[in-house]
Amino acid sequence: MRVMMLAQFYAPVVGGEEQLVRTLSTELAARGHTVSVATQWHPAAPAFEIDAGVRVHRVKGSLHQVPRIFKEPERQHAPPFPEPGLTRQLARLLNDERPDIVHGHNWIARSFLPLKRKNGPKFVVSLHDFCRPCAKKNLLYHDAPCTGPALKKCLECASAHYGSAKGMVTVLGNWATVPFEERCVDMYLPVSQAVAARNGLCTGTVPYQVIPNFLPDRPAAAETSEDLSPYLSRLPVGDFLMYAGDLSRIKGVHILLEAYAGLAGQRVPPLVLIGRVLPETPTDIPANVHVMGRWPHSAVMAAWRRSLLGFLPSLWEEPFGIVLLEALAEGRPVIASRIGGIVDFVDETCGLLVPAGDVLALRQAIQRLVDDGDLRSRLGAGALQRARQYAADAVIPRFERIYQQVLGSG
Repeated sequence: MRVMMLAQFYAPVVGGEEQLVRTLSTELAARGHTVSVATQWHPAAPAFEIDAGVRVHRVKGSLHQVPRIFKEPERQHAPPFPEPGLTRQLARLLNDERPDIVHGHNWIARSFLPLKRKNGPKFVVSLHDFCRPCAKKNLLYHDAPCTGPALKKCLECASAHYGSAKGMVTVLGNWATVPFEERCVDMYLPVSQAVAARNGLCTGTVPYQVIPNFLPDRPAAAETSEDLSPYLSRLPVGDFLMYAGDLSRIKGVHILLEAYAGLAGQRVPPLVLIGRVLPETPTDIPANVHVMGRWPHSAVMAAWRRSLLGFLPSLWEEPFGIVLLEALAEGRPVIASRIGGIVDFVDETCGLLVPAGDVLALRQAIQRLVDDGDLRSRLGAGALQRARQYAADAVIPRFERIYQQVLGSG
């Protein structure tokens, strides 16, 4: 098959979604498919390159020409509606690549909608977040779980997040485009049951199948050749606890720090935080906590191998929580919030789940796993077994079957 991925971001931009799209693309190419990626322009990457057999095209849309519209030059988000410049660039690439399947990820996929034709490529869309009902994609209202969309509430919330003009355009553009998207999509692929439910797929008539995130069967060649000593030399000697991800409120970092600080004076290993430091990142750091900042993915995985256990104390409904899957793949038990897509794959066989935002429950779970080596060993063995169910060789065939299914639907 000839498959074209539409990805808002791609390497060198690295995050959970970006890692998944890159792994899916390279694994499909390794299985004999012709794979291309259309992604947004990045100042530190070439307009075209071949990445592990995948043809990567980086394109500029009309909004890239507007000064100061993006806060982060390296993360220039696609709008929730067809962007004329991106649509023109995609039309050119479709003519060049001639895919059988267009597989969209995030809002850049909506720039393909005007190009969808009955006799053209089939269109599947992976849902990695809550982009259909929520302009911020996280279903949070004033840092608390949102009870549901409403025009006035959504405009106020998005305006506070994006600015008044950008917020209004994002909300109205998103709501107006969703019905158009539904008429064009041949299959939605939410990454968890929570994503399916909160995007309104379970009660609607649009076709969908849940296909979870997954991990590559083998590390990328670039990762195996990296010198990781500058990073790993900063880790504590001996056992340590670990969190990896953005150091943000919605990830519950402040809850983790409060829970950990309450263990002062007890026999608890150091806590290592690896991830992007944001303006909202707590500055009052308890003793024995090491804030490392952002690390390359290979260094994060190496740190997991040296850790005792991992955390994801999220406050928002995590669509999936692939960082937990990475910890499980290294045989590390995890402690996480009982929320969102996390509950699809973390249970008592591989970790402990606690109520989101419950400092005391998180503190007790930490103490329990630190004190009980037999429990850690049992959960660690379960972690390895659970991670095997989410390896690429177990999940990639599910994508291939979906592609074949929509191609055969006429």
